[in-house]
Amino acid sequence: MLLLAVDTATPAVTVALHDGTAVVAESSQVDARRHGELLLPAVDRVLAEAGLKLDAVTDLVVGVGPGPYTGLRVGLVTAATFGSVLGVPVHGLCTLDGLAYASGIEGPFAVATDARRKEVYWAKYDDFRTRAGEPGVDRPADIADELSGLPVVGAGALLYPDSFPDARGPEYQSAGALAALAAEKLAEGSAFLPPTPLYLRRPDAQVPKNYKVVTPK
Repeated sequence: MLLLAVDTATPAVTVALHDGTAVVAESSQVDARRHGELLLPAVDRVLAEAGLKLDAVTDLVVGVGPGPYTGLRVGLVTAATFGSVLGVPVHGLCTLDGLAYASGIEGPFAVATDARRKEVYWAKYDDFRTRAGEPGVDRPADIADELSGLPVVGAGALLYPDSFPDARGPEYQSAGALAALAAEKLAEGSAFLPPTPLYLRRPDAQVPKNYKVVTPK
């Protein structure tokens, strides 16, 4: 088994290779505006570090979000393209689950990433492997009471310390953690999400309302 994991749902452009036992190579760069520019070189870099070619990959794992529209799609389209070319399965995982897994927290906690517009994408967890409910998108102050007393992992928590006083790292997604979680799920025969974007609201870019239509005379 050789898993190639990618995630572009957060400002981190992160790629990892996992052989079913451990991560063999990983690359992460934080740049919210250059996902498309950075992802393919990162794939080349981890393959070169592992001394492998792309055709050695047996499974692809991709973070499906939630995340901003444009950045999220870069990873999903890349994974789908690789899967089609290689003829290998593409497995989707919630990006928040990867952050939860990387935290290693055994008791109840939450994960929150930056959703922009002064909101966070978030979910609660019973432990680092077990999500308790579906992800949501809300203003930090609106969920502060619900998450009161819980550690909250991720960049969204660190941005709003008044709402999340027990904010913790990791700040951004790690493809290594995502790949390790996927390897466990494959070994157990657990189900994955489809490799399609998990959107919790409309894209930031919108077609203007009541725009003027110009027709030829």
